[in-house]
Order: sequence, then C-alpha cells, then structure tokens
Amino acid sequence: MAAFIASFILVFLAEMADKTQLLAAAFASRYSASKVLLGVFIATLICNTLSVAIGRFLTNIIPVNIISLIAALSFIVFGLWALRGDKDEGRGKKEFRLGPVAAVAAAFFLAEMGDKTQLATISLTVEYRSILGVLAGSTLGMVSADALGIAAGTVLKKYIPEKTLRYVSAGIFILFGIGFLYRTISSWRM
Repeated sequence: MAAFIASFILVFLAEMADKTQLLAAAFASRYSASKVLLGVFIATLICNTLSVAIGRFLTNIIPVNIISLIAALSFIVFGLWALRGDKDEGRGKKEFRLGPVAAVAAAFFLAEMGDKTQLATISLTVEYRSILGVLAGSTLGMVSADALGIAAGTVLKKYIPEKTLRYVSAGIFILFGIGFLYRTISSWRM
C-alpha cells in the first residue's frame, strides 16, 4: 500500500503544470474529454508498464543498496528539475491523421518517454519493489493529474500560479529523496 500511495502522490505532483498536463488541456479543446482521457490512460499504462519493467530488471542486476542510493539521489534531482520547470518543445502541435484516442495516446507516449514521471516510476519500483503498487499508483496519479488538466487547465492557471505548483512539487520530491537517502545510508550502518 505504501508503494501505491507514494507513487500516486509523487507522480500526481510531478505531473502538475507539466507539459503533458498542458497537452491534455489543448487536446480537450479539440476532442471530447472522454476520448482525451482514454488516450491519456492508454499511453500512461503503456509507459508506466515499461518503467516498472525497467525498475524491476535493474533490481535483478545491480545490488539493491546501490539502486536505493541512486533512486534517493534521483528524487532530489527530480525536485531540482521541477524547480527549473519544463520547456514545451513543441510536442503536440502537429496535426494527427489518427483518430482522437490514438492521436492523444501517441502524443502522450512520446512526450512521457524519458520524462521525470517515467524516471520517477522507475525509481519508485526500485525503492519499493512493488510492481503492481507502483504501476497502479503512478498510472492513477498521472491520469488524475491529466484529468484535472482536461477539466480545469485554464482555471488552475488563473488561481494557482504555475510557479507555486512547481515549488510544491519540487519540495515534495526533495523531501522524499532526503528520506530515501537517510533510510538507505542508515541501512548501511547496520
């Protein structure tokens, strides 16, 4: 249950004000919300399944204490990355000749490859060693955040500055990273 909760919270917060959340709002202006949400869900499930598989594979070839140290440091890096903010690199601006669900799924899958939420999902799998907990939590976290983007992307920008969302997200990533780092170093002393 801890893996599910941590994955949900971290991925949800990492996705807030992220380029893919903004992409969801843009797609929602062209397609029905249900089709956009379905496309987001499909892409997220595929991407997170790959991330969890990579995380599980790493635990089989690299000692767990080394992976835990790398995972802890990566959360701190993700926090610093969130402080910097994402730059929209023009993804999602091309016209798609696919149907709405396939277009959204393809755009989201490509946008998420190598993104901080994918790297966080890999790290969470390593940290918690719970494939289903991390997969369910990270998928639900991302889809929930993007659903907010679909439903209220423009409203959020009016009332909550993007900078504030970035700082809260960054702070939580850094705190989780410090907590994981402390736990990892403490386990080495025993």
